[in-house]
Amino acid sequence: MSGINNVTPIRRAADAVHGAVTPEPGLTDLVSQLTGDAKDVARAEIALQKAKVGEAVGRYKNAAIFFVAAGVLALAGLIALLVGLIETLATLIGPGWATFVVAGAVFLIAGVLAMVGKNRLSPGADA
Repeated sequence: MSGINNVTPIRRAADAVHGAVTPEPGLTDLVSQLTGDAKDVARAEIALQKAKVGEAVGRYKNAAIFFVAAGVLALAGLIALLVGLIETLATLIGPGWATFVVAGAVFLIAGVLAMVGKNRLSPGADA
């Protein structure tokens, strides 16, 4: 009988484990879990979009730096071209008149471009 007495506590422990089955979660538990999961998914999606935007901003920032450098060099080239044109004309009509002619032509072209741009901003203008 001593063998049966030794088995009884083990049997009771086994029955307690089998009897300690977790009950099925209720509707409120499931809704609460669903809400928590939805919040986690939303946070993860927001983090993903922030990462994508950060990467795109970094790329556009680098591209903008190169465009600015290209614009500065193009402006320097245009200035050099205009100075050369003034010096070339200076041998024919004098430095003062050469500067006046070149600057006048540049301002005329700038004015025409500004008027074309202004007309494109008005409603109904063709793009």
